[in-house]
Amino acid sequence: MKSQRLQTNVKSLKGMLGVPGDKSISHRSIMFGAIAHGETTVGNFLPGADCLSTISCFRKLGVRIEEEDSAVRVVGKGFEGLERPVEMLDVGNSGTTIRLMLGILAGREFEAVLAGDSSIAKRPMTRVVKPLRELGAVIDGENDGKFTPLTIKGGKLRGISYELPMASAQVKSAILLAGLQAEGETVVIEPTKTRDHTERMIAEFGGRIERDGDRITVKGNQMFRATHIEVPGDISSAAFFMVAAAITKNSEVKLTNVGLNPTRTGIIDVMKQMGADIEVETLKKKGEPSGNIIVRSSNLKGIEISGDLIPRLIDEIPVIALLATQAQGVTVIKDAQELKVKETNRIDTVANELASLGADITPTEDGMIINGGAKLTGRTVSSHGDHRIGMMLAIAGLVAQGEMDLHDPSAIEVSYPGFFEHLSTLID
Repeated sequence: MKSQRLQTNVKSLKGMLGVPGDKSISHRSIMFGAIAHGETTVGNFLPGADCLSTISCFRKLGVRIEEEDSAVRVVGKGFEGLERPVEMLDVGNSGTTIRLMLGILAGREFEAVLAGDSSIAKRPMTRVVKPLRELGAVIDGENDGKFTPLTIKGGKLRGISYELPMASAQVKSAILLAGLQAEGETVVIEPTKTRDHTERMIAEFGGRIERDGDRITVKGNQMFRATHIEVPGDISSAAFFMVAAAITKNSEVKLTNVGLNPTRTGIIDVMKQMGADIEVETLKKKGEPSGNIIVRSSNLKGIEISGDLIPRLIDEIPVIALLATQAQGVTVIKDAQELKVKETNRIDTVANELASLGADITPTEDGMIINGGAKLTGRTVSSHGDHRIGMMLAIAGLVAQGEMDLHDPSAIEVSYPGFFEHLSTLID
């Protein structure tokens, strides 16, 4: 397995950086471009492995998609123009691709088989299969559809009212995408508000959607028209550099044109609560809001992170755990059991890897307890095939003493191609 020597004992970070396009928005721009009528253009698309899996799957459904670096052109045919794939739809490592595609395929009157890598094979699919079956799709798979590979035969759907048992933007989005093709209304009731990129994109492509408190309603048989989507920088990627600047001495980093969707800015709220020296300059308020984020070296304190805040920062918890190791006092993360069913069990993986560097961190059933003020010592660590674990460990190296090697650094390509090059430009 390939390893990479990490930068350790860094004196300071300085500079300005534009992080790659938002992964969640990039996925959805391709999906909505495919089911819209006309030519959709996408700027600042994230050409990471996950998003390229989405492009590959839609090409197999007969959609013409052209790429040039971070610019993409999608020639949409509407829902009705999607064609039966002659081969399996391979989603790679992307949970977003498989769950949202199931929603789209639920209304198509042909059969398709979806599968991915070994990580996807372990991730629970019942949470999305159950409501799609209630809408009328026929889905089979391992252990009655609990795991991939999954075979879906879509058809005539009828709208349902469905209360999500867990906060999940992927499940919500799959139901809404199926509901857009169903007879009547489909209602999704959320226990806690999750990222709303799908709802915003329905409106961007000329669709109709209503939100009343925790209830989201779409009518079926809608048609979408092509548009242009400019993808802001991914705040989940920016989070690694935000934490890096906060925990590294004599540092100041400016991250430009970062997405500031309120359902995704929990990382900013947490860093402010912990005492981080952070500024936000809002640039754009309509559509997907965006702006610049400036972070400087900070004196941090431990806090409790729980409840409604968790869905707004679920992907950032690995790097928040690192942040907490460098704060004074105790940080408690609760209500984050969803971390167990990500690319890895991120509760155990984060705790084990940071503990191996010298952190005082204890995994719990739904999160972790971190005693701050740790002095980290370099050693050989592993991404475990999880992009966010790999990036978190690279940032940990900045404040570690001694040599540090990362096994399987290529996992980072899923969401951040060029991550190490960007990091090196900030090292003073």
